[in-house]
Amino acid sequence: MSNDRNKIVVIGGGSGTSAAIRGLKSHNTDLTAVVTMFDSGGSTGILRDEFGYPPFGDLRQCLVALSPDGDERTDALNQALGFRFDSDSSLNGHSVGNLVLAALTTAYGGLQPALDEISSILRVDGQVVPVTLSAAHLCARLVDGQVIRTESAIDLRGTNPPGIDEVFLDKQVTANDRAINALNEADAILLGPGDLYTSVTPNLLVPGIAEAIRESNASVIYACNLMTKAGETDGFGASDFAREIVRYLDGRKLDYLLVNDSKFPTNVLNAYSQEHAQQVVIDNGRALEFASEIVESDFVHIDDLQVRHDSKKLADVVMASLESKKPVS
Repeated sequence: MSNDRNKIVVIGGGSGTSAAIRGLKSHNTDLTAVVTMFDSGGSTGILRDEFGYPPFGDLRQCLVALSPDGDERTDALNQALGFRFDSDSSLNGHSVGNLVLAALTTAYGGLQPALDEISSILRVDGQVVPVTLSAAHLCARLVDGQVIRTESAIDLRGTNPPGIDEVFLDKQVTANDRAINALNEADAILLGPGDLYTSVTPNLLVPGIAEAIRESNASVIYACNLMTKAGETDGFGASDFAREIVRYLDGRKLDYLLVNDSKFPTNVLNAYSQEHAQQVVIDNGRALEFASEIVESDFVHIDDLQVRHDSKKLADVVMASLESKKPVS
């Protein structure tokens, strides 16, 4: 039996990508996180607006997720990197990790060298790759023709209608060569989990990324959202999420669509209903138009009424999909 590690690229940003990485790193994998670079909110947004730094927040989360568990040195550093100053203080809610990455980016003359240095310090097994090293803002065109500029403005729309017609970038950007190379060598490409229009599809807007996925022989897997999001995916079923991913892949059908089939407790559903969000379900068979195989399973971890993808459950299904594609010797 071969000892070669499965090369898996996880595409997205934020907590969803971090959750996927945490589960997958316990398997025999060579992991690359390709991370969106269009975040504009919170500490990241302040550093971006005031100093022109790239957005660090999603990169930081993925670096921490890829560092080894149970190591006293890295555990202490990870806790420090995750510390956030009070928003009412002179440090204005900044994350220590974002400030460290800002300092390293200046000291080493660029984002990629900074990431390489902190990856070495954190003993990261794998790599965290910005989808682009160019600067741009995410924009959304609504169904009434109105245009919203910046990721944070899209993310914080709340229940304001109308819906999103398409997302796009306000400037031409260039794909990071490391991202393209990772996609070209991948055995599996996992899109998501994460917000459809602000975490996952923005990566597919970067020229060359969707093309590399379309031309890849890797299994292309999409982890569908567990819940809808007000102002973005109101009323979406699993087929709607899959349709949009395939749309931004320029028609490349998914190999696997992962959809949660577990039931949520009433108190959880009630809490989300206050945010005008509801559980995503498989709807009327249309999902098969966009995916060759639908995998329905329990993917859920619930903590304090918050619904998240369970790292282990998600990783186990991703690895099983890889095993199913291996030829019988």
